Amino acid sequence: MKNVLLQVEGMSCGHCVKAIEGALKEIGAAGQVNLANKSVSVSYDEAKVTIESIKEVIEDQGYDVV
Repeated sequence: MKNVLLQVEGMSCGHCVKAIEGALKEIGAAGQVNLANKSVSVSYDEAKVTIESIKEVIEDQGYDVV
């Protein structure tokens, strides 16, 4: 498993946490949102999920990966 920490703008509440963590789970990645740090820690299998797809799924939820 690979771990990456992404800086994400636009998150502010529990709904944001559920939206991002749920979307990541759907593609086979495990995410943990930290609203205070504006970050998302993601664990994923590089053989099944790409960093590009992780960024895309977060952005599809309406947030900006910086």
